[in-house]
Amino acid sequence: MTFKLLIGLIVLAITTTSLYHSFKSLPQGLSFHGDEQPVINPRLLTDRTLHFGNEEPRLDQEIFTEIFSLIADAQQFVLVDMFLFNDFRANDSRQIPLASTLTDALIARKQAHPDMEIIVISDPINTVYGGTTSPHFEQLRQAGIPVVETRLEPLRDSNPLWSGLWRICCQWMGNSASGGWLPNALGEQPVTLRSYLALPNFKANHRKTLVVDSADGFTALVTSANPHDGSSRHSNIGLRFEGPAVADLLRSERAVLALSGADTTAVDTALGNLPATEPESPETIRIVTESAILASAREIIDTAAPGDRLDLAIFYLSHRALVEALKDAHKRGVQVRVLLDANNDAFGLKKSGIPNRQTAMELNNAGVTVRWCHTEGEQCHTKLLLRRDYDGNAQLLLGSANFTRRNLDDLNLETSVHLTSTTHSVMVLKASGFFDEQWNLGPGDTPVMSLPYEAWADESRLRYWQYRLMEATGLSTF
Repeated sequence: MTFKLLIGLIVLAITTTSLYHSFKSLPQGLSFHGDEQPVINPRLLTDRTLHFGNEEPRLDQEIFTEIFSLIADAQQFVLVDMFLFNDFRANDSRQIPLASTLTDALIARKQAHPDMEIIVISDPINTVYGGTTSPHFEQLRQAGIPVVETRLEPLRDSNPLWSGLWRICCQWMGNSASGGWLPNALGEQPVTLRSYLALPNFKANHRKTLVVDSADGFTALVTSANPHDGSSRHSNIGLRFEGPAVADLLRSERAVLALSGADTTAVDTALGNLPATEPESPETIRIVTESAILASAREIIDTAAPGDRLDLAIFYLSHRALVEALKDAHKRGVQVRVLLDANNDAFGLKKSGIPNRQTAMELNNAGVTVRWCHTEGEQCHTKLLLRRDYDGNAQLLLGSANFTRRNLDDLNLETSVHLTSTTHSVMVLKASGFFDEQWNLGPGDTPVMSLPYEAWADESRLRYWQYRLMEATGLSTF
């Protein structure tokens, strides 16, 4: 009887812990829904890998070229918040050394201006949750640049079937960067058992942002790209901008520093140095994080009218509300096109196709046109929702967030930008050209950029319900 009571109390404790950490209040400043601000000097940036049959692929990349340029011109302040900042599995000579190049760029700027405030924020996956050291982080710290590995524990749990047990049995043990003895699935250094126990929590600071100052003022950049060698050939998108929205982005990053127990003084000082006047612009921008991104996506899709066009290019699409919203938009007479990664490759490993092939089946059966990015080992990592209205107005949503439960339901940390403009603006024309070129260049064209739905179609009902279960429970990496 005593044993049964003990087991019952343990189960009760785990269940209660799981429920609490699944629904607890968010740390202050998250799920940020910024005001509409004038967007000044916007510049849309894209990365593409173009395939020409038997020839070497051509890399057409703009995002990190711009990031390195902005850092080189910084005068007093740099803030970098990037999810993957490592060279794990850098065993392909065709990869670009983004992690070391970013590290060198930040150190060079600090050495040139020793009084400059440089802050790096990243995710603990780069040290396998404390089970290894990051040579890039160590170099930055030795150069006097603080690196904040985001505290994920204050966030809600995305995989409660595991996280309740983990919080009771394992969280309190911490980790050790010098006691590793198990093979590392992500890198070369051996890791501890505690790293693998932390991994199934499946949550992250997934943001990809940059804020710098210069002689002309402050500039920000929000992107889907990571300074990760293994991701260096992925397709991605980003937006560089100036104006009052930079302050909103800084406020959202201040919240990450605060929840991690880090010093916010440099960000507070930078906020005080931003100009108070608001310049005029016919285009607007709104900073959105976490579930505010979902609200923007629903607003863009749900208010689309017959004759409007919705184009979605995204790495993961599985969020049930957005899948239903896309189907409903199609039924209303909105022209909907969905361009997806086939979820076939991940850094040299083969994937199952879940969730995109299952979501694609559902959309295709509902009459929505779906195509696949043509990739050869890299990923179609873009996160872009573009709406072009019959009356000439346009909206864009782009940034770090995939359209999944984990990315949009206040579980991961995410940052995107929601823009309003016109179909004739330079920014929208480039976004539409980026999408249209991938959509239209199929088999028989040079280069081949997309494939028809049938190329990666998976009509398995078993795998469809597997995706639905994984999405609902959090037992997934997407």
